[in-house]
Amino acid sequence: MKQPLKSPLDIDAIRADFPILAQEVHPGKPLVFLDSAASSQKPRQVIEAMRRYYEHDHANVHRGIHVLSERATAAYEGARDKVQAFINARSRREVIFVRNTTEAINVVAATWGRANLRAGDVVLLSEMEHHSNLVPWQLLAEQVGVRLRYIPVTGAGLLDLDAYAALLRDEPVKLVSVMHVSNVLGTVNPIAEMIRQAHAAGALFLVDGAQSVPHVAVDVQALDADFLAFSAHKMAGPTGIGVLYGKRELLEAMPPYMGGGDMIRTVTLEGSTWNDLPYKFEAGTPAIAQAVGLGAAVDYLTALGMENILAHEQDVVEYALERLSEVPGLTLYGPPAEQRNGVATFTLRDLHAHDIAQLLDAEGVAVRAGHHCAMPLHRKLGVPATARASFYVYNTRAEVDALVEAIYNARKVFGLV
Repeated sequence: MKQPLKSPLDIDAIRADFPILAQEVHPGKPLVFLDSAASSQKPRQVIEAMRRYYEHDHANVHRGIHVLSERATAAYEGARDKVQAFINARSRREVIFVRNTTEAINVVAATWGRANLRAGDVVLLSEMEHHSNLVPWQLLAEQVGVRLRYIPVTGAGLLDLDAYAALLRDEPVKLVSVMHVSNVLGTVNPIAEMIRQAHAAGALFLVDGAQSVPHVAVDVQALDADFLAFSAHKMAGPTGIGVLYGKRELLEAMPPYMGGGDMIRTVTLEGSTWNDLPYKFEAGTPAIAQAVGLGAAVDYLTALGMENILAHEQDVVEYALERLSEVPGLTLYGPPAEQRNGVATFTLRDLHAHDIAQLLDAEGVAVRAGHHCAMPLHRKLGVPATARASFYVYNTRAEVDALVEAIYNARKVFGLV
């Protein structure tokens, strides 16, 4: 058995930062939270930052002259500066606050897509995409006539890069939109190389970073990404806010997504002109407290060090794959540990994933069950649903042991012994 990682992180201290973890969800059953790919838990530092904002600084932003509005504006824009540094954007104007990854992708489809794509043009996706990176492009295909093509997923749970190269060569691809890390398989896609190939073929590249930005250092300049989308709630931040990064020249040329206050420069009864970036894409009163929480989450992750977070999670997921592979009748999906991030997705014989999750919950173990908003991928895998354990910086090997013990108990309940 692999020896435990000597992590530079104090995991006990980190767990103490997350108050929700210190509870029993059933009598005598401490919470083992293994559902961070859906939404991570929040440290006290984030909760306190949002509480402090509401108790001390809350007002609407940007146009107020009074002290509270100035404080709120400084907090909101300060969060933007933190995100810019976190992903190494060239300018704060390239950081657009949206509600979540889904909205970020929809913004690109509805603005850049409608302005630049014509009937017959190809948007290249993959078979492993989350619905939020499928449905917006399907809507655009219906409206504009663009064609959607898909990079196949191999039996090993990897993208078929030979097929990708052929699609770029043989099709009029204008945009590639692919997830950095699969929320089902944990597969870490070779995004930097894929972006290089797309650019060589004259296509832009949108990175769905929902499952990567919380776990690894993502540098948009090093990747040369044209767009990047991610959510705060998966990276120890609050729900209700996410980020669309875009290269400035692309964002400048794109039309607005929504109309209303703050995204305008002038309004007359005859027409309007648009505000500068990033405000052109931030119509109406923004999620100010959520931005403050996102900024605090960025501070928290930065202090821990993304390289340390990744090393810890890799140790936990390697251990999880090792332990789960010992369970009779359990099938794991996805590549080996060295090619994946902190996700372990599985089925147990012919049991439905929901039944497995319900029995694990009775033991205090929280996992996700279903198609994980990736129905086409599950059809490719030949299963209607899977159970998914996903890990973050606060998870431990002991919690993996609790997961495996709960699975063995489930086997007994269903007579699989």
